[in-house]
Amino acid sequence: MAIEGLHVVSPNLIQSGSLKKVSTPYEAQQKFANFLKDSLNDVMKTEVESNTMTDKMIRGENVDIHQVMTAAQKSGITMQLTIEMRNKAVEAYQEIMRMQI
Repeated sequence: MAIEGLHVVSPNLIQSGSLKKVSTPYEAQQKFANFLKDSLNDVMKTEVESNTMTDKMIRGENVDIHQVMTAAQKSGITMQLTIEMRNKAVEAYQEIMRMQI
């Protein structure tokens, strides 16, 4: 398996026009904010779905118990992941604030 040098790859990329425009800090911030907003909306959707299925089961409607448990587990896991990501972001922020300039 041969590893080719960058000089072989670079001209092809430039000629094919596949280089992307570098985004400004504002655009990057907006993309990141939209990503976070969409992710939190997805977490909220799984929570609502879990609550809806649980309510249907409590009322005695025809709902498969496996679907209810799957929705509850999915909701729990997404919430735990969100909380852990928040904790890591706060921890990283605190670490940056402790750095001496």
